[in-house]
Amino acid sequence: MGKRRVQTKQVRRQVRQVKPKGLPAPVAASPDEQKKQRERYVQSGGLLQGYAPEFVERIGYYSAAVAAACLVIGIVVLLRLPYGWPVRIVAALAWVVPIAFLASFVLPGWQLARKDRRAEPRLVQGTLLGASTASTSLGLGMLMVKTRAGVEQYLVPPERLSRVPGNQVPVVLTVTPNLRHVRSVGVMGQRLVPRAEPPVPEAVRRLRLLPLLTPAVLSAAVIVGDDAVAAVPLRPDLLHATLAVVIAAALGAGVFFASMWLQRRLYSEVQGLIPGGVS
Repeated sequence: MGKRRVQTKQVRRQVRQVKPKGLPAPVAASPDEQKKQRERYVQSGGLLQGYAPEFVERIGYYSAAVAAACLVIGIVVLLRLPYGWPVRIVAALAWVVPIAFLASFVLPGWQLARKDRRAEPRLVQGTLLGASTASTSLGLGMLMVKTRAGVEQYLVPPERLSRVPGNQVPVVLTVTPNLRHVRSVGVMGQRLVPRAEPPVPEAVRRLRLLPLLTPAVLSAAVIVGDDAVAAVPLRPDLLHATLAVVIAAALGAGVFFASMWLQRRLYSEVQGLIPGGVS
Protein backbone atom coordinates (compact mmCIF):
# COMPACT_ATOMS: atom_id res chain seq x y z
CA MET A 1 0.00 0.00 0.00
CA GLY A 2 2.78 2.40 0.89
CA LYS A 3 4.54 1.76 -2.42
CA ARG A 4 1.32 2.34 -4.37
CA ARG A 5 0.78 5.68 -2.62
CA VAL A 6 4.31 6.76 -3.51
CA GLN A 7 3.74 5.85 -7.18
CA THR A 8 0.42 7.73 -7.19
CA LYS A 9 2.11 10.86 -5.82
CA GLN A 10 4.83 10.62 -8.46
CA VAL A 11 2.25 10.35 -11.26
CA ARG A 12 0.36 13.35 -9.91
CA ARG A 13 3.59 15.32 -9.69
CA GLN A 14 4.46 14.48 -13.30
CA VAL A 15 1.01 15.55 -14.46
CA ARG A 16 1.44 18.89 -12.69
CA GLN A 17 4.80 19.41 -14.40
CA VAL A 18 3.55 18.61 -17.89
CA LYS A 19 0.23 20.39 -17.61
CA PRO A 20 0.45 23.23 -15.10
CA LYS A 21 -2.58 24.68 -13.45
CA GLY A 22 -2.24 28.07 -15.08
CA LEU A 23 -3.13 27.15 -18.64
CA PRO A 24 -6.66 28.48 -19.26
CA ALA A 25 -7.96 29.54 -22.63
CA PRO A 26 -6.63 32.88 -23.93
CA VAL A 27 -8.11 35.80 -22.04
CA ALA A 28 -9.77 38.35 -24.28
CA ALA A 29 -9.24 42.02 -23.57
CA SER A 30 -12.31 44.01 -22.59
CA PRO A 31 -13.65 46.75 -24.91
CA ASP A 32 -12.18 49.43 -22.62
CA GLU A 33 -8.78 47.75 -22.73
CA GLN A 34 -8.95 47.44 -26.52
CA LYS A 35 -9.82 51.15 -26.77
CA LYS A 36 -6.83 52.05 -24.60
CA GLN A 37 -4.64 49.80 -26.74
CA ARG A 38 -5.77 51.56 -29.93
CA GLU A 39 -5.14 54.99 -28.41
CA ARG A 40 -1.71 53.90 -27.24
CA TYR A 41 -1.03 52.43 -30.69
CA VAL A 42 -1.59 55.84 -32.30
CA GLN A 43 0.38 57.70 -29.64
CA SER A 44 3.27 55.22 -29.93
CA GLY A 45 3.97 55.77 -33.61
CA GLY A 46 1.09 53.98 -35.33
CA LEU A 47 2.48 51.79 -38.11
CA LEU A 48 6.02 52.26 -36.75
CA GLN A 49 5.20 51.14 -33.22
CA GLY A 50 7.34 48.30 -31.95
CA TYR A 51 10.21 48.80 -34.36
CA ALA A 52 13.70 49.71 -33.18
CA PRO A 53 14.37 53.47 -33.00
CA GLU A 54 17.45 53.05 -35.20
CA PHE A 55 15.36 51.35 -37.89
CA VAL A 56 12.64 54.02 -37.71
CA GLU A 57 15.25 56.74 -38.11
CA ARG A 58 16.52 55.09 -41.29
CA ILE A 59 12.95 54.89 -42.61
CA GLY A 60 12.63 58.61 -41.90
CA TYR A 61 15.72 59.42 -43.96
CA TYR A 62 14.57 57.23 -46.86
CA SER A 63 11.13 58.84 -46.72
CA ALA A 64 12.70 62.29 -46.81
CA ALA A 65 14.59 61.31 -49.97
CA VAL A 66 11.39 60.06 -51.61
CA ALA A 67 9.56 63.25 -50.60
CA ALA A 68 12.36 65.38 -52.08
CA ALA A 69 12.15 63.44 -55.36
CA CYS A 70 8.37 63.95 -55.51
CA LEU A 71 8.84 67.67 -54.84
CA VAL A 72 11.38 67.98 -57.67
CA ILE A 73 9.07 66.16 -60.11
CA GLY A 74 6.17 68.40 -59.08
CA ILE A 75 8.25 71.52 -59.74
CA VAL A 76 9.30 70.18 -63.15
CA VAL A 77 5.67 69.48 -64.05
CA LEU A 78 4.67 72.94 -62.87
CA LEU A 79 7.29 74.67 -65.05
CA ARG A 80 7.38 72.46 -68.15
CA LEU A 81 3.79 71.36 -68.82
CA PRO A 82 2.72 73.09 -72.07
CA TYR A 83 -0.65 74.33 -70.83
CA GLY A 84 -2.07 77.16 -68.74
CA TRP A 85 -1.35 77.72 -65.07
CA PRO A 86 -4.56 76.07 -63.79
CA VAL A 87 -3.58 72.80 -65.49
CA ARG A 88 0.04 73.09 -64.37
CA ILE A 89 -0.91 73.70 -60.74
CA VAL A 90 -3.36 70.81 -60.66
CA ALA A 91 -0.84 68.44 -62.25
CA ALA A 92 1.90 69.50 -59.83
CA LEU A 93 -0.32 69.19 -56.75
CA ALA A 94 -0.82 65.49 -57.42
CA TRP A 95 2.80 64.93 -56.39
CA VAL A 96 2.06 66.43 -52.98
CA VAL A 97 -0.16 63.43 -52.09
CA PRO A 98 2.70 60.96 -51.45
CA ILE A 99 4.54 63.65 -49.50
CA ALA A 100 1.47 64.12 -47.28
CA PHE A 101 1.21 60.37 -46.66
CA LEU A 102 4.88 60.10 -45.76
CA ALA A 103 4.63 63.06 -43.41
CA SER A 104 1.54 61.73 -41.62
CA PHE A 105 2.79 58.13 -41.26
CA VAL A 106 6.54 58.49 -40.83
CA LEU A 107 7.16 61.89 -39.22
CA PRO A 108 5.44 61.17 -35.84
CA GLY A 109 7.27 57.85 -35.49
CA TRP A 110 10.57 59.43 -36.52
CA GLN A 111 10.18 62.08 -33.83
CA LEU A 112 9.47 59.37 -31.22
CA ALA A 113 12.51 57.42 -32.41
CA ARG A 114 14.70 60.46 -31.83
CA LYS A 115 13.40 60.67 -28.27
CA ASP A 116 13.92 56.95 -27.64
CA ARG A 117 17.57 57.17 -28.69
CA ARG A 118 18.18 59.44 -25.70
CA ALA A 119 15.69 57.93 -23.21
CA GLU A 120 16.22 55.04 -20.83
CA PRO A 121 14.06 51.94 -21.44
CA ARG A 122 11.46 51.12 -18.80
CA LEU A 123 10.74 47.77 -17.17
CA VAL A 124 7.37 46.09 -17.57
CA GLN A 125 6.55 43.16 -15.28
CA GLY A 126 3.53 40.93 -15.62
CA THR A 127 2.16 37.49 -16.35
CA LEU A 128 2.53 36.02 -19.80
CA LEU A 129 -0.84 35.34 -21.43
CA GLY A 130 0.21 34.53 -24.98
CA ALA A 131 2.90 34.95 -27.58
CA SER A 132 3.29 34.50 -31.31
CA THR A 133 6.04 35.18 -33.81
CA ALA A 134 3.40 36.59 -36.20
CA SER A 135 1.33 39.74 -35.83
CA THR A 136 -0.43 42.31 -37.97
CA SER A 137 2.83 44.33 -38.17
CA LEU A 138 5.29 43.24 -40.82
CA GLY A 139 8.37 41.56 -39.34
CA LEU A 140 7.18 41.67 -35.71
CA GLY A 141 5.69 39.12 -33.34
CA MET A 142 3.25 39.72 -30.51
CA LEU A 143 3.42 39.31 -26.75
CA MET A 144 0.39 39.55 -24.49
CA VAL A 145 1.06 40.41 -20.83
CA LYS A 146 -1.23 40.96 -17.87
CA THR A 147 0.09 43.79 -15.69
CA ARG A 148 -1.37 45.79 -12.84
CA ALA A 149 -2.72 48.27 -15.37
CA GLY A 150 -4.56 45.53 -17.31
CA VAL A 151 -3.91 43.36 -20.35
CA GLU A 152 -1.29 44.85 -22.68
CA GLN A 153 -0.01 43.81 -26.08
CA TYR A 154 3.53 44.42 -27.28
CA LEU A 155 5.01 44.04 -30.73
CA VAL A 156 8.26 42.13 -30.38
CA PRO A 157 10.99 41.05 -32.83
CA PRO A 158 10.48 37.30 -33.41
CA GLU A 159 14.02 36.40 -32.34
CA ARG A 160 13.26 37.63 -28.81
CA LEU A 161 10.37 35.16 -28.51
CA SER A 162 12.45 32.02 -29.12
CA ARG A 163 12.66 31.18 -25.40
CA VAL A 164 9.18 32.28 -24.38
CA PRO A 165 7.18 29.23 -23.19
CA GLY A 166 3.54 28.39 -23.75
CA ASN A 167 2.51 28.43 -20.09
CA GLN A 168 1.67 31.41 -17.90
CA VAL A 169 4.87 32.62 -16.24
CA PRO A 170 6.13 35.95 -14.90
CA VAL A 171 8.00 37.94 -17.54
CA VAL A 172 10.03 41.14 -17.53
CA LEU A 173 10.20 43.33 -20.62
CA THR A 174 12.57 46.18 -21.37
CA VAL A 175 10.56 48.65 -23.46
CA THR A 176 11.43 52.03 -24.95
CA PRO A 177 9.05 54.69 -23.57
CA ASN A 178 7.84 56.16 -26.88
CA LEU A 179 7.83 53.61 -29.70
CA ARG A 180 7.29 50.74 -27.23
CA HIS A 181 10.10 48.77 -28.82
CA VAL A 182 10.85 45.65 -26.77
CA ARG A 183 14.62 45.46 -26.40
CA SER A 184 14.64 42.34 -24.20
CA VAL A 185 12.30 39.67 -22.85
CA GLY A 186 13.10 37.87 -19.60
CA VAL A 187 11.24 34.80 -18.34
CA MET A 188 11.33 34.38 -14.56
CA GLY A 189 9.16 31.26 -14.21
CA GLN A 190 9.78 27.67 -15.26
CA ARG A 191 9.55 26.91 -18.96
CA LEU A 192 7.27 23.90 -18.63
CA VAL A 193 5.27 23.95 -21.84
CA PRO A 194 6.85 24.58 -25.26
CA ARG A 195 5.02 27.15 -27.35
CA ALA A 196 3.51 25.80 -30.54
CA GLU A 197 3.85 28.03 -33.60
CA PRO A 198 0.94 27.46 -35.99
CA PRO A 199 1.30 28.57 -39.61
CA VAL A 200 0.55 32.24 -40.27
CA PRO A 201 -2.98 32.56 -41.73
CA GLU A 202 -3.26 34.13 -45.15
CA ALA A 203 -5.56 36.83 -43.74
CA VAL A 204 -2.78 37.96 -41.38
CA ARG A 205 -0.27 38.13 -44.24
CA ARG A 206 -2.59 40.34 -46.27
CA LEU A 207 -3.50 42.53 -43.32
CA ARG A 208 0.17 43.23 -42.66
CA LEU A 209 0.71 44.46 -46.21
CA LEU A 210 -2.52 46.45 -46.56
CA PRO A 211 -1.48 49.53 -44.51
CA LEU A 212 1.69 49.79 -46.61
CA LEU A 213 0.13 49.17 -50.01
CA THR A 214 -2.92 51.41 -49.59
CA PRO A 215 -1.06 54.78 -49.44
CA ALA A 216 1.24 53.75 -52.29
CA VAL A 217 -1.59 52.58 -54.57
CA LEU A 218 -3.75 55.58 -53.68
CA SER A 219 -0.92 58.02 -54.43
CA ALA A 220 -0.19 56.28 -57.73
CA ALA A 221 -3.88 56.38 -58.70
CA VAL A 222 -4.12 60.11 -57.98
CA ILE A 223 -0.90 60.93 -59.84
CA VAL A 224 -1.72 58.80 -62.88
CA GLY A 225 -5.30 60.03 -63.10
CA ASP A 226 -4.35 63.67 -62.64
CA ASP A 227 -1.27 63.87 -64.82
CA ALA A 228 -2.65 61.63 -67.57
CA VAL A 229 -5.65 63.91 -68.02
CA ALA A 230 -3.44 66.99 -67.67
CA ALA A 231 -1.27 65.76 -70.55
CA VAL A 232 -4.25 65.49 -72.91
CA PRO A 233 -4.77 68.63 -75.02
CA LEU A 234 -8.11 70.12 -73.94
CA ARG A 235 -9.59 73.61 -73.99
CA PRO A 236 -10.34 75.76 -72.06
CA ASP A 237 -7.74 75.42 -69.32
CA LEU A 238 -10.27 75.71 -66.50
CA LEU A 239 -12.28 72.77 -67.83
CA HIS A 240 -9.06 70.86 -68.42
CA ALA A 241 -7.94 71.37 -64.82
CA THR A 242 -11.38 70.54 -63.39
CA LEU A 243 -11.55 67.29 -65.34
CA ALA A 244 -8.08 66.28 -64.12
CA VAL A 245 -9.11 66.90 -60.51
CA VAL A 246 -12.36 64.94 -60.91
CA ILE A 247 -10.65 61.92 -62.46
CA ALA A 248 -7.89 61.92 -59.85
CA ALA A 249 -10.41 62.22 -57.00
CA ALA A 250 -12.55 59.41 -58.42
CA LEU A 251 -9.59 57.04 -58.72
CA GLY A 252 -8.33 57.93 -55.25
CA ALA A 253 -11.77 57.44 -53.70
CA GLY A 254 -12.12 54.08 -55.45
CA VAL A 255 -8.83 52.85 -54.03
CA PHE A 256 -9.70 54.17 -50.56
CA PHE A 257 -13.12 52.53 -50.30
CA ALA A 258 -11.84 49.26 -51.77
CA SER A 259 -9.06 49.25 -49.18
CA MET A 260 -11.51 49.95 -46.34
CA TRP A 261 -13.77 47.12 -47.45
CA LEU A 262 -10.85 44.69 -47.69
CA GLN A 263 -9.46 45.83 -44.33
CA ARG A 264 -12.77 45.22 -42.55
CA ARG A 265 -13.07 41.81 -44.11
CA LEU A 266 -9.55 40.79 -43.12
CA TYR A 267 -9.94 42.37 -39.68
CA SER A 268 -13.01 40.26 -38.92
CA GLU A 269 -11.04 37.12 -39.87
CA VAL A 270 -7.94 38.01 -37.88
CA GLN A 271 -9.76 39.23 -34.77
CA GLY A 272 -10.70 35.70 -33.82
CA LEU A 273 -7.17 34.39 -34.38
CA ILE A 274 -5.18 36.71 -32.10
CA PRO A 275 -5.76 36.65 -28.33
CA GLY A 276 -7.56 39.78 -27.20
CA GLY A 277 -8.32 40.96 -30.72
CA VAL A 278 -6.35 43.31 -32.92
CA SER A 279 -5.42 46.68 -31.51
